[in-house]
Amino acid sequence: MRHRQAAVLAAVAVVGLSGCAADPGNLKPDYDDMTPTSAPPTTATTPAPDPGALLDKVLLSDEDVAGEGVHPGSGEAAGCLTDAVSETSRTATWQYPAGSVLRHRVAAYPGKSGADVVAAAECAGKVLSTPAQPGVDVQRGWCQGSTCTVLLAKGNLVSALTVSASTETRAADAAKRLLPAMAAKLTAQP
Repeated sequence: MRHRQAAVLAAVAVVGLSGCAADPGNLKPDYDDMTPTSAPPTTATTPAPDPGALLDKVLLSDEDVAGEGVHPGSGEAAGCLTDAVSETSRTATWQYPAGSVLRHRVAAYPGKSGADVVAAAECAGKVLSTPAQPGVDVQRGWCQGSTCTVLLAKGNLVSALTVSASTETRAADAAKRLLPAMAAKLTAQP
């Protein structure tokens, strides 16, 4: 009986070991031919574009506003959406020699349409009529007292320009003069 158990054990060992090699006579494992039964999952990730870098390109520069005779400043321009900040935004402020303030803010609204943000804006004052700018999704403007604000949107970006001047006419005229530069920088982005 012992002899029979030894024979069965030897047969099982031979059959088991022969399954490890491509050549049934070779009892050594064939490590070169070992392929995994399932490949690990691969996920291709593309990095999200940096909204900060994009906003820097849309924000008006000192060169863009040089014709206004302004200099960089820290004055506040109170007006429609001047305090509304998205998760990602950039702001630049300039002052006129007489003390008026020009403020430009650009904001990205990830997962949201900039046109929806602008359309939902409820601003006090009267509507400011401005020339339509090509390439923007939506454009709106208001004046309240001697402060005028113009909002432009394209994609998930909103560009807001606020001018606080000594009179409504001066604020409106400055906003209208800078509108083409605002629109050009906004529409130049993908």
